[in-house]
Amino acid sequence: MTRVFSGIKPTGHLTLGNYLGAMRRWAKVDQHQADALFCVVDLHALTVDHDPARVRRLSRQAATLLLAAGLDPQRCTVFVQSHVDEHTRLSYLLECVATDGEMRRMIQYKEKAARERERGGSVRLSLLTYPVLMAADILAYGTDEVPVGDDQAQHVELARDLAVRFNQRYGHTFVVPRATHPKVAARVMNLQDPTSKMGKSEDSGPGIVYLLDEPDVVRKKIMRAVTDTGSDVVYDREARPGPANLLEILAACEGRSPEELSGAYTSYGALKKDTAEAVVEVLRPVQERHRALCADPAHVDQVLRTGAERARGMARPLVDTAYRAIGLLPGV
Repeated sequence: MTRVFSGIKPTGHLTLGNYLGAMRRWAKVDQHQADALFCVVDLHALTVDHDPARVRRLSRQAATLLLAAGLDPQRCTVFVQSHVDEHTRLSYLLECVATDGEMRRMIQYKEKAARERERGGSVRLSLLTYPVLMAADILAYGTDEVPVGDDQAQHVELARDLAVRFNQRYGHTFVVPRATHPKVAARVMNLQDPTSKMGKSEDSGPGIVYLLDEPDVVRKKIMRAVTDTGSDVVYDREARPGPANLLEILAACEGRSPEELSGAYTSYGALKKDTAEAVVEVLRPVQERHRALCADPAHVDQVLRTGAERARGMARPLVDTAYRAIGLLPGV
């Protein structure tokens, strides 16, 4: 079977964008059609200033929400990155293949480093090198496909480049992965700033719908979403990003196209109301399963323990092969 790997970073509470853009596809499609691994990439959360207790809390919440979203441990592997040493073992080997120029050209590094400097903080070395760790996350499992949003495509390209370079220098070791992109709602935008992604790293905000928001909170946020001064509902992502964002969210919830939906509305009020109710209904079963899982923490612990053991069994032989290929002496 095709092997799929994807991860989610515990830097904030998971959002509607995480669910519609990734998690729902993982549950409905990827785990059924592939040998799939889904990982809480907690090591990536350490690249910026953070509260250790919050990282632990958000890591567990993310793992629980992955299960609540429908990931089945009998069908796929769900685990936490730091529980599998092969990620960091392989990352150093890939740092020995990557170049400084490649790292500094990464768009997310440029953006995050600039924000950190604006705040007067220092930029951690790990922020520069974490794309290599991300490549290790992917390559350690012989991954064929990585389902990602557009903003992560550059990281998959780096993983491809490093795999090809390692194979050319030291012998064929890694599968060269490819990125796959969901067709609808690949990027859910901020309700108050529809030109920006609905990011989970922001602590709060009326433009962000969190997966655990109460129904009335969801309704309030969507009813206050930014549209524009026009009166007709038209789907145009470039010229009218606010209405387009609402149409894409509604389309993703209902399994229809935003172009088709745009013709069904004559007012923004009706569009917002229907979008709000659709989101509430989409999130309802996720929230119900999340409550049940939180009441049984031992089950979540066992899922993560079993997932880490399974992931370790997949990754270790390949990483050991990479160690030998690059010239390291086998352990005795």
